[in-house]
Amino acid sequence: MVSSTINTVQLRGASVQTTDASRWLLLGALAVGMIAVAPESARAQGFISPSYGYTFGGDSGCPTATDCEDKNWNWGIALGALGSIVGFEAELTYEDEFRGERPDQSSSVTTAMGSFMIAPKISIVQPYGLVGIGLIKTDVEDRLTGASEAENQIGWTIGGGLIIFVNRHVGLKGDVRHYHAFDALEILGFDLAEDRGKLDFGRVGFGVVFKF
Repeated sequence: MVSSTINTVQLRGASVQTTDASRWLLLGALAVGMIAVAPESARAQGFISPSYGYTFGGDSGCPTATDCEDKNWNWGIALGALGSIVGFEAELTYEDEFRGERPDQSSSVTTAMGSFMIAPKISIVQPYGLVGIGLIKTDVEDRLTGASEAENQIGWTIGGGLIIFVNRHVGLKGDVRHYHAFDALEILGFDLAEDRGKLDFGRVGFGVVFKF
């Protein structure tokens, strides 16, 4: 009986180690990918891009991107380098009232993601797809008791969009991104995440790109 218990604990520990190892392997693979295309990025131009958008789907307050009567608009900012084929981006977004206006709960989500971009430039138009990994921070406040709690999680993002340049250094962009946490989330007893406890949502964003 004792031996069986020890084996169970060892198996659980191995499972945790495997999960952690998988995350580090994913981070390592992303780093290797960035190094592999470094020559292209060296010829790229730096950019900064503020954006304004709203969350939808998954665990957010809006069912879909189009079926959303009470949009909770939020902001974001991105820094990176963009060439004629590939690019890199570090993006920060903040979503206030993530679950919408509720009498019992206030929630916000902050994301900080590093992404690799495939972005072929065609004249003044530059479509792009991206995939990245980073941090998802969730803050929840119980309005009835005043208690609050924050949780940091590792997550990933995938999405795509389009930039239309109005001149050499300024462009207008629109994109859709999906965010998903690796781990389950439970804060203050609220059922914030529905997909097996893992936070999941999309974001529609509109912004301006300034290249330098």
